[in-house]
Amino acid sequence: MVKFPEANARLFHNIFVCKKCKTRMRSRPIKVIQKKLVCRKCGGKSFRVVRKK
Repeated sequence: MVKFPEANARLFHNIFVCKKCKTRMRSRPIKVIQKKLVCRKCGGKSFRVVRKK
């Protein structure tokens, strides 16, 4: 799908998806691990990494 590293970084680097409402958010992984990242749409604190297709 992605052919060059700039596009790969833009689409997948530091992007997480809320497990409740599927909203995409950009943040550092350490904030996700420490549960400091809060979803702006639903207020959830559980996130997963964006999956590459």
